[in-house]
Amino acid sequence: MLQIFSKIKQAVKIFAAEERGVSAIEFALIAPAMVAFLLGSIEVNLLLTADRKVTQLTSTIADLVAQDDVITADEMDDIFTAASAILQPYSSAPLKMRVTSVMMDNSGNAKVAWSQGRGMIALSPGSSISTPDGLLQANTSVIMAQVTYDYDSLIGSVVNTNIQLDDTFYLRPRRSAAVAGPAP
Repeated sequence: MLQIFSKIKQAVKIFAAEERGVSAIEFALIAPAMVAFLLGSIEVNLLLTADRKVTQLTSTIADLVAQDDVITADEMDDIFTAASAILQPYSSAPLKMRVTSVMMDNSGNAKVAWSQGRGMIALSPGSSISTPDGLLQANTSVIMAQVTYDYDSLIGSVVNTNIQLDDTFYLRPRRSAAVAGPAP
C-alpha cells in the first residue's frame, strides 16, 4: 500500500513540474473572452453604422420634402421608397417613417398642416404638436421628418438585443413659406 502512495506522489511531482501545454491551457482560458470581445466590437460597429444610416435617412427625407413647394402623395411614396434604399445592406422591413408639415399660427400654437407616413401613423391635420422651443415663430412652418428603426443584432438569435433607433429632423421649406401637402 505504501508503495502505491509513493508512486502516486512521484506521479504528482512529475505532473506539477511539467511545463508543456501551459500555453494551450492559458489560450483555452483566454480565447472565449477574446472571441466575445471581438464579436462585441463588431456588433457595436454595426449598431453605430445603422444609427448613422437612420440619421442620414431622416435628414434626406426632410431635405427632399423641404425642397418642394407642393408635394403629392405619389411623390411622398417615391421619397419613402428612395429613402429606404439608404439603409442598405440593412433590412428596411422594420423601418417606420413619417413626414409632417408643422405650422405656427398667430397665437403661437403649433399645428399639423399635413402628414404622411409609411409604417407609422400620419398625424391628424389641425392637431396640436410640440416642437423644440424657438424653432417656429408666428405664421411660419417647418418640415418634421421622423424615423424609427428596430435594429436587431447579429447575435439576436442568442440574446434578445432589439434596439430601437429614433431620429427627428426639422427643416424650413426652401421654395415657399410652407410646403403644400398631399390631399388626405
